Amino acid sequence: MSWLEDAEKRKFGAAYLGLTVLLTAAGFWIGGVAAGVILLFGCLAFLLLIRWQLRRRDEILRRFAMDLDRVLHGASDVQWEQYAEGELSVLQSEVRKLTLELRDRASALNREKAELADFMADISHQLRTPLTSANLILSMLGKPDLPPEQRLEKIRELQRMMQQMDWQINALLKMSRLDSKTANLQKERVWVEELVRRAAAPLTIPLELRELRLETQIPEGLFFIGDIAWTAEAVCNILKNCMEHTPAGGCITVEGKENPLFCQIRIQDNGTGIDLADLPHLFERFYRGKNAGSESIGIGLALARMICVDQNGTLKAENSPEGGACFTLRFYKSTI
Repeated sequence: MSWLEDAEKRKFGAAYLGLTVLLTAAGFWIGGVAAGVILLFGCLAFLLLIRWQLRRRDEILRRFAMDLDRVLHGASDVQWEQYAEGELSVLQSEVRKLTLELRDRASALNREKAELADFMADISHQLRTPLTSANLILSMLGKPDLPPEQRLEKIRELQRMMQQMDWQINALLKMSRLDSKTANLQKERVWVEELVRRAAAPLTIPLELRELRLETQIPEGLFFIGDIAWTAEAVCNILKNCMEHTPAGGCITVEGKENPLFCQIRIQDNGTGIDLADLPHLFERFYRGKNAGSESIGIGLALARMICVDQNGTLKAENSPEGGACFTLRFYKSTI
């Protein structure tokens, strides 16, 4: 940019020209011709030096602006170190921090897009199978010569599929609310005894049909701060997992205790336990272990852990030394 196009430079040039005239005139008046000429050429030389410095600064700023434009268009090979000296050092440092943050956010956004694509593919796959089976059952129910016993059996099978899909869709919606931080989890006293009772209520009949006992060992007055409805969902999913892997006549035990750091709920069964190859992946979405049942879709335990984590808690799975699986929920009383 030329001096005539820059208003700031025009003002500086006019002021410097006036100062040069005054100094030259003073030199002629006080020291004669020699002093006046020396002051005149000194001022002109200093003006040339200033102009060279300004042009150099303008060139650096031009390159700086071009590099910023490259970053905005996705470039990642900009060397900000070349601006680390002089008056641009502070600006270079801040821009570099901003660039690194933008790269991190872009990488995180790309990862989230990939995870969302995988998530949608998993949902599509999980729903496609029961929908295909439901369509086959409906076509069979349309046959007029289907015996009444088989018709009733197919209706019951269809009902089970609809219930399974309804639970799956609700679980996926809850997981999406937790992912997007739109779930309004309450922070109130959750009495553990009431929590376990509410969580076990939907499993009362299935437990009886499988001839399983549910035993609780919870001290009176045991509580933590959280959301009873969401936590009951988590505990129910864990109890359901234990129920599906415990043979007839078995027992599921729920124990509660606390210390100055956390409130703990321990759920243990005396079933087949967890395969060692499944332990690292047990809480991954849509992961089905080697001993998973035909109705398992692999989101119950993942949802349970999400609910615990969002309430300043943890969920751990392991095999008990006495045999069977053991799930430990801890809700911390303060941030550790």
